[in-house]
Amino acid sequence: MTDTQTPEAEAAISWQSRLTGGVPLTTWLRERGVYIALLVLVLYNIVATANFVTLDTIQLLFSQLPPVIIVSLGMALVIGTGGVDLSVGTTMAIASAVLAKMVIAPDQGGFGASIAVAIIVAVLAGLAVGIFNGVVVAVARVQPIVATLGVLVAGRGIALVITGGALVELFVPFFKEIRLGKLFGIPYVMIVAAVLALIVSFLVRRSAFGYRLLAIGGNRRASVLAGLPVKRTLITVYALSGTLAAVAGVIATARLRASDPSYIGLLFELSAITAVVVGGTALTGGRVRILGTVAGAVLIQLLETTLVSHNAPDSVARIVEAIIIIAAVYIQRTSRRSR
Repeated sequence: MTDTQTPEAEAAISWQSRLTGGVPLTTWLRERGVYIALLVLVLYNIVATANFVTLDTIQLLFSQLPPVIIVSLGMALVIGTGGVDLSVGTTMAIASAVLAKMVIAPDQGGFGASIAVAIIVAVLAGLAVGIFNGVVVAVARVQPIVATLGVLVAGRGIALVITGGALVELFVPFFKEIRLGKLFGIPYVMIVAAVLALIVSFLVRRSAFGYRLLAIGGNRRASVLAGLPVKRTLITVYALSGTLAAVAGVIATARLRASDPSYIGLLFELSAITAVVVGGTALTGGRVRILGTVAGAVLIQLLETTLVSHNAPDSVARIVEAIIIIAAVYIQRTSRRSR
C-alpha cells in the first residue's frame, strides 16, 4: 500500500520547497533565521515604537551595540572549538577596574598613568584572564564550562578588590571621544567593532588558525591524531576571547564614565551566547558564523531596546533571551537529524 498525500499537504510541501530552495526547513531557519527575526523586529519597531526611525535612536543603538558585538566575536571563536567562555562579563569588569586603577591619581590609590598606557594595561589584563582560561582548558583538561565558571565567580570579586569595592568616576577627556566621536556620522566605537569583526572573520575563513579552530571543534581527538597544535590553538582562542572582552570593557567604561565592577559586563555572557547561537554557530563546535553572530548581537540589543521602550522590566529581556537560546539549540539539533 502506497502512501498518499492530500492536495493541501502537497501544496504546503511545494511552497516550503520553493521557499527554502529544497533544503530542510530547520536547516534553512538555522542559516537565515536571525536575519528574518531581525527584519521582523525592525518592522515592528517602525510600526509600534514611537520615534524609532530617528537619527537619535539609531545613534543610541550604535553606541550600545559595540560591546555586545565585540564580546560575541570572542564567544563565537570559543564556541567554534566546542567550548564556552562564561567569564567574558567578568573579564570586562576586571579590565574596567584595572583601567580605573591605572588612571586615577597616586594620592587616590592609583598609578596616575596616561590613558593610552591605562588602556593597554587593561587589555593585557583581559589577555591574561583569557590565557589562564586557555591553560586550564587545554593543559589541565578541565571542562570549559567549569573552568570559566570559576573565573566568573572569582573575577568580579577581584575587580571589586581592585577598585576598593566602590564605583570609581573617571573624568578622562578621551572618554568623550570614545562616547561621542564619529566618522562620517558613524560612531568610532561602531567602526572599531566592524573592523574587529572583519579581522575575526578573516582569521576564521582564511587562515590556518581558523582551519585548526574548526577542526578541533569538529573532532578534537582526530585533530590531536593529525598532529595539529590543539593546546596552542585552544589557548590562543581563549586569549582572543579575553582580549576582546577587555576591549569591550574599556568601551563600556568610557560610555559609563566610571568603573563599576558590580555593573559592567553583568550577564554579558548570556547575551554573547545568545547572539552566537542565534547567528548559526553550533554549540557543539566545528562551525563559526561571524556575520550571523554580528546579526545576532544586533538582534539581542535591539530586542532589549524594544522592551525598554515599551516599559518592560529588564528581567523580561533575560527570559526572552533564554527562550531564544532554547529555540535556536532545538533548531540546530533538528537540523542535524534531518541531514
